[in-house]
Amino acid sequence: QLQASGGGLVQPGGSLRLSCAASGSSDYYAIGWFRQALEKEREWLSIITRKDGTTWYADSAKGRFTITRDNAKSTVYLQMNSLKPEDTAVYYCSARRIWGGSYTRPQDYEYWGQGTQVTVSS
Repeated sequence: QLQASGGGLVQPGGSLRLSCAASGSSDYYAIGWFRQALEKEREWLSIITRKDGTTWYADSAKGRFTITRDNAKSTVYLQMNSLKPEDTAVYYCSARRIWGGSYTRPQDYEYWGQGTQVTVSS
């Protein structure tokens, strides 16, 4: 089970740190972050592997977003800096148990959190 939190209202240029807490079984290989803006498709942002912390980022996230993990807390974080109005969306964390193939599509993940709203507005 995944629980995303940390969303809220922030001014342009501000920062937020999202958290994704994994409870129950820790038998996942990697956790990713997606976002979905109103009337748009779900967009992959980043992924981190549980064992060695290897990360990948979408172009839209590179340079402004940083994904990290704390295995002792079974939590993955997404630090978002220099936020823009176009970052407004519901942000979701997701987990996959195995590795291989694509990791940028929603169907590549087996478990999902409930989402947390991020609104960037002055």
